[in-house]
Amino acid sequence: MKKLTARLDKERLLLAIAAPVLAVIAALVITALIILATGKNPIDAFNDMLSYGSASDSQVYILNKATTYYLAGVAVAIGFRMNLFNIGVDGQYRIAAFVAAVVGGSLHLPGIIQIPVVIIVAMLVGAMWSGIAGILKTSRGVSEVISTIMLNSIATAIIGYLLQPGKLGQLDDAGTLVSTKSLPESSWFFTLDMGPAGQLWGFIVLAAVAGVAYWFILGRTRFGYDLRAVGRSEPAAAASGVSVKKVVVTSMLLSGATAGLVGMPTLLNDSHAFSNNFPLGVGFTGIAIALLGRNNPIGIALAALLWGYLERTTNHLELIGYDKEILGVIQGVIVLCVVIAYELVRRYGLKRQQQRVGAELAAARPAAATTEKQEVA
Repeated sequence: MKKLTARLDKERLLLAIAAPVLAVIAALVITALIILATGKNPIDAFNDMLSYGSASDSQVYILNKATTYYLAGVAVAIGFRMNLFNIGVDGQYRIAAFVAAVVGGSLHLPGIIQIPVVIIVAMLVGAMWSGIAGILKTSRGVSEVISTIMLNSIATAIIGYLLQPGKLGQLDDAGTLVSTKSLPESSWFFTLDMGPAGQLWGFIVLAAVAGVAYWFILGRTRFGYDLRAVGRSEPAAAASGVSVKKVVVTSMLLSGATAGLVGMPTLLNDSHAFSNNFPLGVGFTGIAIALLGRNNPIGIALAALLWGYLERTTNHLELIGYDKEILGVIQGVIVLCVVIAYELVRRYGLKRQQQRVGAELAAARPAAATTEKQEVA
């Protein structure tokens, strides 16, 4: 029995590794063919990506980007774990960052107090915004896909209205950038000086804490068990005593609270204000990263690093003559390859299980027949 269990565990591990490896190889081959079709040498492109991406300043850039992407991926993954498709992370993190910037810019408290206040405000606003979708789903049956898309538009409209001179925004000296009041320097989050490579955002520490919390809550608590049970089968979870509506609303609140953290690395470590050039689309990037990381905290971290690496290196490809659309092509190819590869591996694993069960049943029949003959005798 122990040998069989060890063999099964080894096979599961190999299948888990096979899917991302197969996806990466397929993505590299397809990307090489696409680059080749444009009349460029894919080997030169890959060599440039490897050399430029390994530079120290690129590594700091990648880690900073990955911090934001990781939080977005975790926010999306919380919903995915119970089959909720939270497309509203983009609106949730933007309106959370906007309100947090307004509150932070109007306060002048010691940093040890103000930084937690700004972060808590962002999480509360994000949770509130996603909670609307959760309540609509449980009380009126409105699909979270529809409601979160609409809430994204509403958040954009509210920010656009309030972020104007004379309201909550102000023009810079050049008259080209509208932003909220800057956070006082005492409330800036710490950075790590990496020398010529630049500044590593200290919020990477809180991103790691969020990942550990995600793993613990979903994998080691009763709520996490209920959430996963509802994701697998709502009727079965309800029959076992789980309040499905409560779990749906709570998971949307948690997803939104995590989404509220997405804008914090930029706000507290970089811009120190919310402006009309605050990062867009990070929430949608989080969907791809959660899919790529299979909703696993470590997988999401690796996917976030890969996304940051691709963004850094493909932007450099544009400077040396490659088409600027190559980034979108590579990202799209990787997501498609991951989805296809995991499905192929899943089907292969299911087939292997069926073959094992069939073999065990076939082996059990002669033993059962022998026992029956002995009893008759």
